Amino acid sequence: MCGWLTATLPAFGQGPAPITGAVRDPAGGPVEFATITLHRVADSAVVKSEFSDAQGAFALRAPAGTRYRVSAAQVGYVRYWSAPFELPAAGLALPPISLRTSAATALREVVVLGQKPLFEHLADRTVVNVENSPLAAGNTTLDVLARAPGVTVDGSDNLALRGRQGLLVLIDGKRQPMTGTELADYLRTLPAEQLKSIELITNPPASYDAQGTAGVIAINFKKDQRQGANGSVNLGYGRGVYGRLTTGATLNYRRGKANAYGTYTYADRSTYLRLASHRVFYGQGQPTGGSQQEDYLATRTRAHNWKAGVDYAFTSRTTLGAALTGQAARSTGQGTNAVTLLDASGGPSRALVSGAYRNANTPNLAANLNLRHAFADSSNSRALTADANYAAYRLGRQQGLSALPEAGSGAPTLLSSDQTGRLTLLTGQLDYVQPLAHRRLLSGGLKVSRVQSGNDAVFQQTANGLTTLDTAQTNQFRYTETVRAAYLSWQQTGARATWQAGLRGEQTTAQGVQEVGNQRFDRQYIQLFPSASLKYTFSPKHELTFALSRRLDRPGYDQLNPFRIYLNATTYRSGNPALLPQTSYNAEVTHTYRQKYTVGLSYSRTQAPILIVVQPATATSRFVLARPVNLGPQHYAALTLTVPLTPTKAWSIYNSAVFYYSRFTGELAGTTLNRAKPSLNLSSTHTLALGHGWSADLSATYQSPEVYGFITSRANGDVTLGAQKSLLKGQGTLKLNVTDVLYTNRNIATSTYDNYVENFTQSRDSRVATLSFRYRLGRGQAAANRRADGAEEEKRRAGGQ
Repeated sequence: MCGWLTATLPAFGQGPAPITGAVRDPAGGPVEFATITLHRVADSAVVKSEFSDAQGAFALRAPAGTRYRVSAAQVGYVRYWSAPFELPAAGLALPPISLRTSAATALREVVVLGQKPLFEHLADRTVVNVENSPLAAGNTTLDVLARAPGVTVDGSDNLALRGRQGLLVLIDGKRQPMTGTELADYLRTLPAEQLKSIELITNPPASYDAQGTAGVIAINFKKDQRQGANGSVNLGYGRGVYGRLTTGATLNYRRGKANAYGTYTYADRSTYLRLASHRVFYGQGQPTGGSQQEDYLATRTRAHNWKAGVDYAFTSRTTLGAALTGQAARSTGQGTNAVTLLDASGGPSRALVSGAYRNANTPNLAANLNLRHAFADSSNSRALTADANYAAYRLGRQQGLSALPEAGSGAPTLLSSDQTGRLTLLTGQLDYVQPLAHRRLLSGGLKVSRVQSGNDAVFQQTANGLTTLDTAQTNQFRYTETVRAAYLSWQQTGARATWQAGLRGEQTTAQGVQEVGNQRFDRQYIQLFPSASLKYTFSPKHELTFALSRRLDRPGYDQLNPFRIYLNATTYRSGNPALLPQTSYNAEVTHTYRQKYTVGLSYSRTQAPILIVVQPATATSRFVLARPVNLGPQHYAALTLTVPLTPTKAWSIYNSAVFYYSRFTGELAGTTLNRAKPSLNLSSTHTLALGHGWSADLSATYQSPEVYGFITSRANGDVTLGAQKSLLKGQGTLKLNVTDVLYTNRNIATSTYDNYVENFTQSRDSRVATLSFRYRLGRGQAAANRRADGAEEEKRRAGGQ
């Protein structure tokens, strides 16, 4: 053993070393914005990529003691490849790179530069590069997200990462103020053709909001980076049981100091939701009754999404940007509700079959103004970023169905509701980055956000031809929340170790009022959220990362809203004004081998976790209520594996496995909860380059049975196939994909209490074949600087990208 240690110790200590160089054109002038890529000789894997600056210079860092090659590419030039070299510990200055002009390869270079691996595992996150993948064709953002490694969506539309709920969702760096079904419905209106990438971050640094006990999901839309006038148009049609149309266009004009851009998409999508359930109610351990239900709802959603903006560089150091984002979506739903009430012996006692409708209208508008200023021309300069955001979300929902009295006796009535919601979000943010000597970085920031939410609900009941106002359910709910935050972060990069420590403080003031009955709550609290991480490189083959953090989840605005949304004659869901924030302590350690294979261990303890429960509305009611509640402490442990493989140069595989164990405790509806179960989430994605412009993808996921509070879910899975062909000299791309080929992506679960048991199955129109075509306009030159508001840029920089 001692001899083995002696033999291996010299390999531990080869830290990152610099690689520098410059790119020149045939005349000897600098080539700006060239893409410099570092490849490992052993397996041709991409280690790092950077752009050359205005002087054509570039700098990369990589573990010493390994053989590499460097490639350089720019539109209109032949790609350059260096000879293999071994990187010494002191670093290496490469001789000047001279690119040869080639008009014949200019267009091909645009296509090559745009390609990235579908999955990238970085030090603190997993990146899903959706752009150019055939798996995105004709799908929604929620569809693609549900197929990301470790991500699941349950029957109540709650997102989970590695088996944990409680996520902060960002779209282009901006927080989305919705959760659960409201968030899922919004993501269903966003076509996946808009997506560039999705980032899954389990332990974000202090620059991120403390919201999200399970981590952060950052959704990034496409941003054209080319000079001149450029754009694209796309058209796609899919068919399952119903049809789905998606079309759109992007335009970008970048010239000199100014850049203007715009996107527009239109989606006309139809789908269905089928829910079958069997319920049994108990009293003193014996059945007292139950019900058998079958619900079907067919929904058509038409959504217009657009974005327009402009960036202007006053100087090389100062850039001002402004953007407007809008959505107008309308959905109409028609269906049937069938319920059979059962007596104590399980025999039918009463039946009701009725029609139902559910319509919604959601116009949204968001505006962003951002300013970034660097105090020097150096890339290592101090930088200040300011951000202001305004967002207005509107919701109109009309619903009608036949409902039974909660007592279970009496004639059914036609229940109709008209609910309107208004949510306004204002945020202001300031971030500052101060590079220091010896590769140290100090950053800090301030942020203020204010949310005002108003909801009005009018319920009417019609019986025997007479319509009356339902005063028991008609109400108004107002909610106001202000969060003031400040953070400070310190980062130190050494030869082998990089560590980061941060502290974020947030003060929350919230008030909720129900107008009828004057029920209200007021909450005010200040909490601190420390975070720390350490990455240590033992050798070019071995790297270890530690991460610690404390985070919280404030209840979503829809989770606090007490108004009812009826699902069928005996079932409704509502929010819970008594909800409290949940907080968690998280720890994770990850070992990376050969910069590709990872093994991670993580643990978290969540106090007052927020879970969606399905339970009797009251102790004697035959109505069932789905709502969020706080339970007792939750314990979670996980083992995470990522295994990327390259069987051939044309075939790459990304495998991910999450083995996790969750224990839930608490008491609800007279039932003491102390349940736990080990579970498994698997995903495997295969990408094939078939040559002659052809490529194909296969994605498979599996979720084993799991326990989540009072609900036990059965196993489910999904297989999706995709293929694409490059046409018209690389300007066009034809894509075909089929989702849920085996039609196995359905939710089958059981909700168990001492006085109530329900088995239910939920399925959607998930098996869909889609054909789409995209045509690129323009042949502009690639540009290095990316459009992003200041919050997005600072969060990425602090996250280590």
